[in-house]
Amino acid sequence: MSNFLTPEADSVWMDQMLGLNYLTIALLIGLLAIGILSRFITMWLAPKALKKIIPSDSIQSKTVKDSDKALGTAAGAGITLYILNALIKLHLEEDNSFILPSVLQDLLPNLLQFIFALSLVVWAFRLVAIVQDVVELFDKDGELDGSEKTLISAVESLLRFLIIALGAVFIADALGFNLTSLIAGLGISGLALALAAKDTISNLFGATTVLLDRPFKVGDWVIVDSVEGEVMEISLRTTLIRTAADTVVTVPNANLVNTPIENFGKRRWRRWQSLLHLDLNSNPDDVASFCDGVMELITSSAVTVKHESSWCQVSNLSAQSLDLSLNLYWDVAGGAPEREAKESFLLGLMQLAKAKNLKFFDARMMLNG
Repeated sequence: MSNFLTPEADSVWMDQMLGLNYLTIALLIGLLAIGILSRFITMWLAPKALKKIIPSDSIQSKTVKDSDKALGTAAGAGITLYILNALIKLHLEEDNSFILPSVLQDLLPNLLQFIFALSLVVWAFRLVAIVQDVVELFDKDGELDGSEKTLISAVESLLRFLIIALGAVFIADALGFNLTSLIAGLGISGLALALAAKDTISNLFGATTVLLDRPFKVGDWVIVDSVEGEVMEISLRTTLIRTAADTVVTVPNANLVNTPIENFGKRRWRRWQSLLHLDLNSNPDDVASFCDGVMELITSSAVTVKHESSWCQVSNLSAQSLDLSLNLYWDVAGGAPEREAKESFLLGLMQLAKAKNLKFFDARMMLNG
């Protein structure tokens, strides 16, 4: 290599054109050819490699078709920059005929570094779109809910910010800016912005907590502090809850970090307790038979669970009525199925009481008497 870079003084390689000897011009043309060849090789190899690594056609499409040119340009500029720096370093360590004017020696590496950094930023920025495909790839039900969509939005926003921030540093270095002064200035400005936007940052952390811990999801009925209702939307800054009065309450996500959240949507079952008031003149045997019949209604139902913890027993004998304590557990997915199950059960109770010749206590009968 050193012999090739040090031709004889009377060699044609030492003739000059535009202030550069032919050897230097040939090497620069060779570097350009290597960069272009590396770009096309990368664009050709990337799809083949990714097809073996990534099973998703959608991810392959976005990773390759939308980004292969930027990735190829980055590879070509990076390889060319590496070889150019090696040639410059070799010239400094030992005398040879690869001589670049000081202007080109400063300009070319910075230009290649600029192209390399900019291409990487473009490539990485386009790759952000695969976040949704990755989430869909691991999603079990095949449908993204509100919290998953919010997670995708948050991750994409964070990735874009990091890509732009890191890319700006590399591009600024390529353009010759003093990074020490720049970073110091950004640190002071960042501190001022952080103090001014502390509430926004708190809300972002709150959203991150909700997305990672998943205390609730869109559609759940929750109680947050004094707010009770259905979760409509989880955004980066706020969570929207629709109350039973059909109003919408906007809860800052920062409030969700240290506030207890009661989520009715995560119930494994729904407990129902009630008192049945029977007439004082009811036949004890009929009452005992009625209680057994109620337990049969509970155990035979397809929407009840925890039968061993359910009961229907006499609990009190007052001056006006004979009281039965009733306890059971529904296994239903929402409020509407629970209301339907309760209606069916109560109608069954009425039919059973009628069959046992039992009457429920009515205070109006006492007043009429």
